[in-house]
Amino acid sequence: MKKNLFTICLCLVLILPLYAQTSFKTLNYLYSISGSKTVAGQHNDQKDGTNAATYTNRVFAITGKYPALYSGDFLFYGDDQQRWDITYEAERQWNAGAMVNFMWHVCPPTQGSSCGWDGGVKSSLTQSQWTSLLTNGSALNTTWKTRMDYIAIYLQYLEDKGVEVMFRPFHEENQTVFWWNSLGGGNTKALYQLTHDYLKNTKGLSNIIWVWDVQDFSTNFGDYNPGANYFDVAAIDYYGDGNTNSSYYNALLAQVGNKPIAIGECFNLPPAATLQAQPRMTFFMSWAYGLEKDDNGNPTNSISFIQDVYNNPRVITRDEMPGWNTTVPANLATGKAVTVSSVEDATTPSSNAVDGSYTTRWSTLYSDPQWLSVDLGSKYS
Repeated sequence: MKKNLFTICLCLVLILPLYAQTSFKTLNYLYSISGSKTVAGQHNDQKDGTNAATYTNRVFAITGKYPALYSGDFLFYGDDQQRWDITYEAERQWNAGAMVNFMWHVCPPTQGSSCGWDGGVKSSLTQSQWTSLLTNGSALNTTWKTRMDYIAIYLQYLEDKGVEVMFRPFHEENQTVFWWNSLGGGNTKALYQLTHDYLKNTKGLSNIIWVWDVQDFSTNFGDYNPGANYFDVAAIDYYGDGNTNSSYYNALLAQVGNKPIAIGECFNLPPAATLQAQPRMTFFMSWAYGLEKDDNGNPTNSISFIQDVYNNPRVITRDEMPGWNTTVPANLATGKAVTVSSVEDATTPSSNAVDGSYTTRWSTLYSDPQWLSVDLGSKYS
């Protein structure tokens, strides 16, 4: 009986620090599963004529389960209705328990708000154009702020509905084919910081979880890191050998400390071996049509493999999510007085049980019975 009591007490102490680390329910959840579970995600892209949930629904048709992460795109073309479609779908998915992710394949400020892929999204700026873009009050800077004003309408709608948005405005920042990563990491970082500060401070949006994103073809991630105060989650897109080569995973870990990381995009879903070898990946997101074919029409994931991934006990689907309409409890034990039956050694003191960190631990002598007691200082329900 004493062993059972000890187990219950220890679990309570270990679980409590996982809650209320931030003001975001989504982000707290990612912290809580980091190292043990991975959320299944699916992107939806309307540029191929599909609707706002086509590929999410395709996953359900294949597996009988919905992805636990819904993703959409503010696009580089199209109309208001398409953007409202993904916004309303994001609201529905959130209310059903999913996490929400938005991308923004935005046109360069040197062109109109709608543009082509080649020569538009895939283009470059000159250094004088970069200087104008990053200079407050200049022509390109004003154009960029107007463009942010536009997407802020949709983000504000979601905030008013209580929806948190993981927002990835510039993906694959260590690429060189997109206009936002032309002419070096310094420009890219400055643009990311400008965008973050404008949407957060000027537009007052408080529902954004900022995602910094790179790709698996180089490990010079530090050249593009906007700084710890500018991102909440770091993601890496796996279109190369990221599933089998952990050097990218390790390079990303070196940049983020304890922050959650994830597979931001992929064609090939991560097999069980990848999820085991890269345990801190808190979610993966299949790219729209990439669920079953790549952009050349070649097969990516078989039906049976998709089913295997979604049935992996490590993978979380929407039916397994906690839901967002609950109040996340504070960790009342953090920093409080603690008494324990024993300590294994000086590296695992009793204070580790209540330090609010999920990277430290208290450890007892290897004998029964063992126990822990925390004085919360007051009575709580």
